Amino acid sequence: MVGKRVLGVGAAILTMALSTGCAEEPADAQERLAALEAEGRQMDAALDTVEERLLGNQAQVHLWQELGRRHQQVSAIHCQHADMHLAALLKHQEKQEEKARQLKRRRHVAAVDSTVLTSGKAAESHN
Repeated sequence: MVGKRVLGVGAAILTMALSTGCAEEPADAQERLAALEAEGRQMDAALDTVEERLLGNQAQVHLWQELGRRHQQVSAIHCQHADMHLAALLKHQEKQEEKARQLKRRRHVAAVDSTVLTSGKAAESHN
């Protein structure tokens, strides 16, 4: 029975509190709500700006990564081409050196032959 009495007294106090205006909104509640909504819109706009910047930066990073990959591919192709070109240059140089050796031999043989053919005395005088 004591529990019912306490419950009844609590209900009565609550009813009196609500009837005296304690449950009403404060006078500046609408102004505070409007200020909070305006601040929320500003925060949303700021977050949208940050999101745009982040997406732009992310796109920039992807672009630089793609350019890096392409540069590596181009560098690899260039190295292969340079190796082939260098091998061709070395082969050509060897061919030219061989030609020069053969030409030198021919000139040496021709010089010896011309000495012998022009005059037997000239070859003997050098000895």
